[in-house]
Amino acid sequence: MAKNSLRAATQRRRKPKTRAAPAAHPTPDGDQYHLKAIARALEVLECFGDEQTTLNLKEIAQRVASPESSLFRILLTLKSQGYLLQNEDGSYRLPDKLLYGRVYEQAERFRLAVRPYLQDLVARFDETASVAYRFGDQVRALDTIETFQEMRMTNRPGRVLPPHCSSLGKAIVAFQQPELVERMLETYGLYRRTEFTIVDRRALAEEYAKVRSCGYAFDRQETILGGICIGVPIFNSEKHVMAAISVSTPIIRMTRAREKAIIDALMETTEKLGTDPV
Repeated sequence: MAKNSLRAATQRRRKPKTRAAPAAHPTPDGDQYHLKAIARALEVLECFGDEQTTLNLKEIAQRVASPESSLFRILLTLKSQGYLLQNEDGSYRLPDKLLYGRVYEQAERFRLAVRPYLQDLVARFDETASVAYRFGDQVRALDTIETFQEMRMTNRPGRVLPPHCSSLGKAIVAFQQPELVERMLETYGLYRRTEFTIVDRRALAEEYAKVRSCGYAFDRQETILGGICIGVPIFNSEKHVMAAISVSTPIIRMTRAREKAIIDALMETTEKLGTDPV
């Protein structure tokens, strides 16, 4: 009797349990898995654009259409995790780890948009054409198309350009705020590259003033002997300069008429870039 009761209890314990009903299939876009708090935090980070690098709580609330009370907690969390920095006046800005990542993305889009213009310049003058971009305190060569002539000027994408003697560097730095100009000059240093390099601060300030006045910059054997380069700044929709475009040639192929033609072509190109979406 006891054995039969034990056997019956064991069978009851071994009886398989009923399986739970399968979960509903997720929708194609997986909306039910989205976390609103994370989505809102990403919206906050997206508020900081090319020119709006510093925003306060009220400005962010207007851009994401969210109550300031809710945003305040998100901002504190992003700040505590190092994804936002807070200025002394209470406004917020992106840290370098996010800011420069966005700059590189913007620069790549810009490079792709400008490349056809570089090709046109090379085809027209049979000389090397380049474009440079400002990355923080540095100006770097972004793209270059070289001529096939045996004697030619070269440039290497990614190379840091001197802000005091390259035409691309001058064309960009001349239009920056004074405090940024000082940082850029301190970062690179006023090194003499040739006997024609400007290393005096006052003379360089006058050179930048000329660039702002005429709208283009020269490198007349200041970076390398025997080379001449003309650079023109590219203004964005906010009338700020983040980039410049240039044509460079050995000085033996440069004449006054050719110089004027190159300047005119560069100015025409930058006007097109100012109206075309980049």
